[in-house]
Amino acid sequence: MRQFFAVTDYNGTPAHIALLVMRVGFGLPMLPHRFAKWQRLSAGETSLADPIGIGEYPSLLLAVFAEVICSVLLTLGLLHWLALLPLIILTTVAAFIVHAQDALDVKEHALLYLFAYLHMWWLGAGKYSLDALLFGLRKM
Repeated sequence: MRQFFAVTDYNGTPAHIALLVMRVGFGLPMLPHRFAKWQRLSAGETSLADPIGIGEYPSLLLAVFAEVICSVLLTLGLLHWLALLPLIILTTVAAFIVHAQDALDVKEHALLYLFAYLHMWWLGAGKYSLDALLFGLRKM
């Protein structure tokens, strides 16, 4: 039983279960909080902060794409690395530009997501993912 919790074989089942838990654990919670932006976009409201100078509407489109579409792809483990790229950019902008002057407790959420996304970027989707089912498993 100890071997299940103390992972030493990073290609074994416990490591792949951990990757599944990470994907679902950081993919699904992003969705409910972000549907408000999706609803604003659907209702024709196009205003959002413009932290990187591309305009409010493009910022809203990119935020909705990353937070809703990419979160679903991440949770499913489909196009894993492509789905994570916008999420990594989004959380980096949130932590270091939008909340740059804020206290750590304000930017903590963005930082936690950023480090989790980086972790998943480096390790891959794992064998319990649609990427592994459709394209074969890449070694960790």
